[in-house]
Formats: sequence, C-alpha cells, structure tokens
Amino acid sequence: MTDDSVTASDLPERAQVVIVGGGIIGTSIAYHLTKAGWVDVMLLERHQLTAGTTWHAAGLITSAGFTDETTLWMSEYSRDLYERLEAETGFATGFMKIGHLHLATTPQRLEAMRREHAFQAGFGIESHLIGAAEVAEMWPMARVDDVLGAIYNPDDGRANPVDVTMSLARGARDGGARIVQGVGVRALRVTDGRVTGVDTDQGPVEAEHVVLACGMWTRDLAAAAGVNVPLQAAEHYYLLTEPFEGCHRELPVIEDPERYGYYREEGGGLLVGLFEPVGAAWKPEGIPHDAAFTTLPPDWDRMAPFVEDAIDRIPALKDVGIKQLFCGPESFTTNLHPHLGPTPEVDGLWVAAGLNSLGILLGGGVGSVMAQWMTEEVAPQDVTHYHVDRALPYEATRAYRTDRTVELLGALFGDAVFPNWEPQSARGIRRSVIHDKLVAQGASFGVSMGWEFPLWFAGDGRTPDHPTPQTAFARGHSFERARLEHVAVREAVGVMDMSLMAKFRVTGPDACRVLNHLSAAEVDTEIGKVVYTPWCNAAGGMEADLTVTRLAEDDFNVITSDVIQTRILWMIRRAIRDLDADATVVEHTSATALFTVQGPNSRALLERLSPADFANEAFPYLSARPIEVGYAPVLALRVTYLGELGYELHVPADLAGGVYEHLFAAGGDLGLVPTGLSALSTLRLEKGYRDYGHDIDNLDSPIEAGLGFTVGWDKADFVGREALLAQKAEGTPAKRHLSFLLEDPEPLLFGGEGVYRDGRWVGYLRAGAFGHTLGASVGLGSVACADGVTKDWIDAGAWTIDVAGDRFAARPSLAPLYDPKRQRILAE
Repeated sequence: MTDDSVTASDLPERAQVVIVGGGIIGTSIAYHLTKAGWVDVMLLERHQLTAGTTWHAAGLITSAGFTDETTLWMSEYSRDLYERLEAETGFATGFMKIGHLHLATTPQRLEAMRREHAFQAGFGIESHLIGAAEVAEMWPMARVDDVLGAIYNPDDGRANPVDVTMSLARGARDGGARIVQGVGVRALRVTDGRVTGVDTDQGPVEAEHVVLACGMWTRDLAAAAGVNVPLQAAEHYYLLTEPFEGCHRELPVIEDPERYGYYREEGGGLLVGLFEPVGAAWKPEGIPHDAAFTTLPPDWDRMAPFVEDAIDRIPALKDVGIKQLFCGPESFTTNLHPHLGPTPEVDGLWVAAGLNSLGILLGGGVGSVMAQWMTEEVAPQDVTHYHVDRALPYEATRAYRTDRTVELLGALFGDAVFPNWEPQSARGIRRSVIHDKLVAQGASFGVSMGWEFPLWFAGDGRTPDHPTPQTAFARGHSFERARLEHVAVREAVGVMDMSLMAKFRVTGPDACRVLNHLSAAEVDTEIGKVVYTPWCNAAGGMEADLTVTRLAEDDFNVITSDVIQTRILWMIRRAIRDLDADATVVEHTSATALFTVQGPNSRALLERLSPADFANEAFPYLSARPIEVGYAPVLALRVTYLGELGYELHVPADLAGGVYEHLFAAGGDLGLVPTGLSALSTLRLEKGYRDYGHDIDNLDSPIEAGLGFTVGWDKADFVGREALLAQKAEGTPAKRHLSFLLEDPEPLLFGGEGVYRDGRWVGYLRAGAFGHTLGASVGLGSVACADGVTKDWIDAGAWTIDVAGDRFAARPSLAPLYDPKRQRILAE
C-alpha cells in the first residue's frame, strides 16, 4: 500500500500537493483530494501511518453532544464513510453500529440533552429520549438509580482507527496519490509569501500546496515559517480491563458526562475513557521531533477519583483486573474547534490539525471539507470558528497553552455545553484600559478572543454572583441585571465598553480602491460617511461584515468583530498585494478604546460634554465627526447596534479613562448605566441585527441574510459580485433569515432551537435571547423553502419553535420586531 525505504535519489522532486502527516486526517485529505480530481498528491509520513496519535484513539463514532451544524455534519459524514469504505477499498474499517447512550444525571444536563435531541432531530438524525429502565435493559451491568434520562443514538458506534486510516490510504493510492513513509519534513519552503514546497530529511520537494496535518507537531513546524497555529498536546487517559462475563461487543457506548467518563467493550473487557476536568499539558516546550507511538507514564493519583467514578457507574469493575491505565498525547485548541483551512500568513499553505481528541470521529468530514475548500477555493461548511485564521499570537505562548489546556478535556466532555459557561483558566490576557473601572462598577466578565468584557453589572462596589450551570437555562440574578440595563438603553442611556472590536486604518492613494474591491457596498463616498458592508467570497458567501468610515480622501477606518481580527488584516494585505495598490493597513485595536453611548438620552449626554453640534442636520445617522469629549479629541460615529439613537466614541487609549469618567459624572440624572454584552444581545435581537460568527457565516449570502440592501448592485467590481447578481436574478432565495417572537413569555431561547412551519422542520434559530421590551423571547433564525421563502409563504404558515422538546407558537417577521421604521434610530 505504501512506499517504504525511500532515498533522496527516488523521492519525487515535486507534487501539486504535499500532505505532511500520515494519521487519519492526512490520509482522509489525500483520499478526498483524489475524489475531487487532484491526483498529483503526495503524503509524507516521518515514521509509519498512524504513528502520531491515531494509533491509540478509542474510535468512538457518534453525534452525541453536538449542537453546531458543522461538527454535526462532519460526524455524520464520517460515520457513513466508514460504513461504506470497505466495499470500495477492500480494507475493513472495523465500524460497528452498536449505538450510543448519553446519560443525564442532573436536571440541567437533562435540559441540555433535550435541547440537543431537538436540534439533531431537525437534521434527520435518529435519536431517542429514554429513561433509566431502558438504559438498564441495554446495559445490565450499569447502575442507573441516578439516571434521569438518556439519549440513545442507534446508528452510532465505533471503528478501528488504524483500520480506517489504512482503508483511506488504500483509497487515496487507488485514486493516484503517493504515500511515502519514513521521510520526515524538516521545514517549509516559502518564497515571497507563498509556499513552494518542503525540505525533507531526504531532499526538497516542490509543491503548489502544502497541507500540515501532522497533529501536535503542526504548531512548531508552522511557527518556523511565521505561521500561527496555537495548539497544545494534553495527556489523555483510558483504562483497559481484563475480560469479564457480561461484557460483549454489542454493548452500546455509554457517555457519562458528570463522571467525565465513557465506557465501551474492548477485547472482552471494558475500555473506560477519561476526560478529567483538571488535565495536564504535555511538552509545552515543544513536542519531540522523533516521537512515535508515544505512551506516557500515567498519573494514578490524579486519575484515581475518576476511575472510582467509573466503578460507581459499572460496579462489576470492582472485581475485574486492570490491564493498563493508558496515557497518550492528544492535541487541543483553545476553543475546542479544529484549526482548518488556508493560513493567512502564507499562500498555498493549509492546516488541518488540533482535532481535540475527535480526530477519528470527524476525520472523514474534515477530509471532505478540506478537499472541497482546496479545489473549489470556498469552504463548503460554516468554518467561522474552525478557520485557522482566527488564531491570535497570545494563544501560542507557552504559558497560555499550558494554563488553558488544564480545563479543555472537561470542557469538551460536557462542561461547556451550558449557555452561561465561561472558561476559567488563562484569563485577564487582553483588558480594556478602563478594566479597573468596570470592576469597580461590579462587572461580571466574559471572555472573547482573550478580551475580558462585561456581561452585566452588579452595581458600584458590588461583587457579582457568577452564574453556575445550575442556572444555565433559568432566570437567575444575571437575567434581572441584564434586564435593568436593557430597559435603561431603551428608556434613558447606557454606555458599553466595546474596545474588543477589531480596528484598522487603511491609508494611501489606493486605499479606496482596495476597500471598494473587498466591499459589497459602495465605500467611495463623501468624507465622514459610515458604510455598513459585507465582504464576500467568490461564491457570494460572507467572510465578514463591518463598517468602513471615510475620514479623508485617502484615509479609512474599518471596524469589525473581534473573532475575525486576523482575517480582516490579511484580507486587506492580500488585496493590496493582488491589486498592486499603493496603500497601507495598520491595526489599532489596542490603541483605541471604543465606547458606545446608546439610548434616547445619548444626545443630551454628549451635548453636556462636547461643544459639537449633535443635531440631525449637523450630525446625521451613519456619519462620523471629530469631536471633543471632556479633555479628549474623539472620533464619533452616529451608529447603533441596539436600535436606539446612539454614538460610537473612538478614543485614544491614553485618554479613555478620563472620557469614561466624564460620561458617568455628567449622566447621573439622565439615567446613565454601565451596560454589558448580555443586554447587547437582547437589544440587538429585538432589532434583528446580525452578528457575524453567531447568526451569519460564510455560507450565508447578503441576500439570504436579509442584507441585500447593503450591496452596491451598480458597482463594477467587488469580490462575489457575479455570484450575487446570479442569485438576485433567481428571485426570492430558498434560504432566508427571519426574526421570531414567542407568544408565550415563559420559555427562554438561546439559539439552536428548531423552527417548524405547519409542523415541519424548516430551519433553526442561530441566536436567541429574552426580549425585555417585547415581553418574550426573540430569535434570529435561518429557514428554507425550495420554492422560495416569500412573504406569502411566511404569512400562510403556522409557526412554532421547539424548546427542549416542547413546541411554542411564534411570530415570524422579515422586518425588525422592534421599531421597524427606524424612528428611534433617526430621532427626528
């Protein structure tokens, strides 16, 4: 199947694609590339296939626990591929459809599972909510007196990781790929910002594309070429027992999240997988270059409590001999999504690594996504939180990787399933310059891209009570605090610290040409104009949404979400290069604080602090002005993301503390309150404002997302123009975003809830929250109809939303649910 004993004289000099790494991910990419028509593919493995981490994987194949569409698709695709692959290649994958049980032993876990079950049902996945008695019938050895319920997925099961890899390798080779073992890649060859090949221990190989699929070694290999791929190997455990009576291969897999364990048969005994909530990083200083088939000395003292929990679930383990407590390394990423896609720093270089112990489960899907992405140049799935371009430099530091890895295993296994979960490790990395003032106001902080941001405020001098998983789906203390902030913005005025937003300055004679090429909207406007615009790919899918403000003929300010900070920087740099433009981009995120002042009293507040004219005629909506606020020169934009009269204040960081103090000194009698992002969520969803990376992504076009009004249809050139014109010519799209308002004020929406029209699933909510002004939960969802999502089709249906298995009547709307005529925003 493979080519061994390769020497420098017979190693091929070039290939269209070189894949580095011979585990399941590398072989899957090779297999799928040949299926897509790219046959000049070479896979290089330093040792033997599977020698990295694939060889010791447990091989669980399940969709349990997944409530995002991309991971769900990957897991389902992988299962179907492994089931049929033997018929194609003649190599068995060891796939067995034995079913999967996901246990709930707390009311909060049961609620999460009910929501998960409802989400997956919309995608046609067969699963059943069952009780403890049915679990006992399937697993007579298990103790079930504490089981409140379970999800049973009959189509799930297990596969043999080595067999799957060999079968994929056979399929790849049959399709024309060359698989070479015993050849190590020492470095990447990069010329003028583009990969040109690899240096191996047996000579160079030229290539148009290089894919790093080398697991935990990817970080160091990429870093040597100036590419940031932050991931870290962690110790990962499972226990193997001696064979014992009653343990057989047909037993379903059990996943037991409160005990951080899973259980399945192995060799007539039991394999007990462990995902302890306090883990350990392995070799943060660097993975040994020559490591292969690595096993690590187990820490019995640390793992003993979790082994005892497993015995408590499976009492028969008390009398069974232990063959081995296995410990091996697995690579994890900081947000528990793989690093996939083209690197922003080097053209032609691709990454598929950091599978977070889910490499076998997702391997087929990852290979399919990567192959389509490479051959068609557009990602076929939502990759906002998977794209390697999300990575930031701080994530690659040794201290961060070491500290964050501690909680990743437990988070993956179920701790992070709750909507109020926030990571506790490696915090305080990026702080606003007014962070201490926010603490003094009683801020409860969340974290995004390293930024500490206020979720809600307990009040001056108070320490916030942090929500626990026990309050995840309930109206807790934070719900009431966010309500008060929401009401203040609607009725008076609130100030939010939004300094985490990514900020860029694009200057030079060709700055306008560069930004107009990227922007679907027309940004060649008068000075002082703020333009909201999508940036699209060639297929018309949105890669970003942002504002572009023209400050001078050759000077523009670009503001976008923190989650795509790196993407935007490199999109601009590449556009400058590809257009041979005379322009420069500088990121100034940390140099500029951003305060958003919102509410009907926002104008009155700023008039107390600034000599500027804030009247509509002098300072209209979607315009920008240099103003003074207290002692500080400030760039003010009249914009809103909350649906009220409001302004963004862009303040030099060294002056921001004084501006913030002036705002609160002047705003007491106007009802001014500090406002967190929990209120932002409820306010913006009432207004139907989109949030990139949450409810719109790279699979949504501006037309489908309800943002067609932002497109400059008369523009001669912008990325995605032809695709959008073709979609517009087709008429009403088959997929469309709608706002929803529940008729019942009690249920809470969080996103992921299924949307039903006349009893049939037509989509799901991308985001949800309680609309305190509207008096019930609101959501923003994507729905589909093959004949077009027309207003008549919407109006003719009876609409419901599934909340944890119960259906509630909902009112859909194409227009914003709150202030559809924009009277509050325009404040005439």
